[in-house]
Amino acid sequence: MTEKLFTHRAYWRWSTGVQLARLPAAMAPLAFTVLTTATTGSYRLGGIMMSVYVVAELVCAVPSGRLLDRVGPAKGLVLLLVCAAAGLGGLAAAASAGASGATLLALVVVPGAISGGLSGGFRTLLAGTISDELLPRAIAVDAMILDGVLILGPALVAVLTMADSLLPLVAMAVVYLLSATLVPQPSVSRETPSANRPMRTALPWLACQFTIGHLLSTVEVAPLPLAQRLGAGERAAALVIAVLCGASIAGSALYAWRGLKLGRPRLQAGLLLGGFVVGGSLVAGNFGWPGLLAGIVVIGSCTGPLVTVASVQMQRLLPKERRSEGFSLSFAVQSTGFGIGSLSVGVLPLSLAPLLGVASALVACLMLGKRPKATVGTLSATS
Repeated sequence: MTEKLFTHRAYWRWSTGVQLARLPAAMAPLAFTVLTTATTGSYRLGGIMMSVYVVAELVCAVPSGRLLDRVGPAKGLVLLLVCAAAGLGGLAAAASAGASGATLLALVVVPGAISGGLSGGFRTLLAGTISDELLPRAIAVDAMILDGVLILGPALVAVLTMADSLLPLVAMAVVYLLSATLVPQPSVSRETPSANRPMRTALPWLACQFTIGHLLSTVEVAPLPLAQRLGAGERAAALVIAVLCGASIAGSALYAWRGLKLGRPRLQAGLLLGGFVVGGSLVAGNFGWPGLLAGIVVIGSCTGPLVTVASVQMQRLLPKERRSEGFSLSFAVQSTGFGIGSLSVGVLPLSLAPLLGVASALVACLMLGKRPKATVGTLSATS
């Protein structure tokens, strides 16, 4: 390997920019709750604000990605990041002026709608930032760092809230602006051109992304009831989340360290989905603490590698001129799985909710096992 990822300055510039762009989303749930509790006395309004933010993000993800493809991902990302910062600044100003709950709900749509395309835009730029040879390792490292960002976000809000309830929103806006200064200008010559493929060939990889969000959210939303089922409380629930994050980081680190080749990506994805099936079944079954922790470890350790395999294959299938749109679609699909998994915890018995995620993994396995026939047409994210 002629290039080394850990000394690749362009990659780490990209990584810093994308982590900063992700940080506001990790801060948002707690930041909105703190804001509305302080300004209106209702923490429930903060939860509704977050729901509106997520819905706007999902609805506008693909249109935002299409916009980035038209104007160029680097130029478009700077524009979106600056507009998202302005939207959060406007929200903070309105809250400071004593705006009504309806006004806050209307204003939160703006940063939510804008942020939907950020993930796809940054992922598109990665293709031109590093060589195809380093791509699997780069994505695995990125998945590992992302876990740290998800932990840092709420912790940062908790610290900033000690000074003022509006400060987290201001910090989110500043972070977006910092991210805009780090958007890389990709070198097109660094990437291997992708061939246009039939649209149906991407469906198994979108199914993998859906499964990741589906099963992972089931575990992340249900740590307290899972702990209570075993006679424990909040501290044990925190332990479940810590084990999940640790296993996810370790799985991504191992994948990046070994530098696994994607010679047989469908087989690799099938094995990782099999890990999801085993892990989800252990979590669903009441096998005591050994069974629960073993299931959590298996799910966490398979998450990063599966994200890597699916993302690399999506890049190889997406036409270059539709990548931002396609990766934004992938983000929306995974987020939809996350929402369905969260909902299942609220409406299904605790023993059944993880099994719904297991069913998603089995369906994805079946889709990977069927090789599509060659058909006329190219991959279309809108399709």
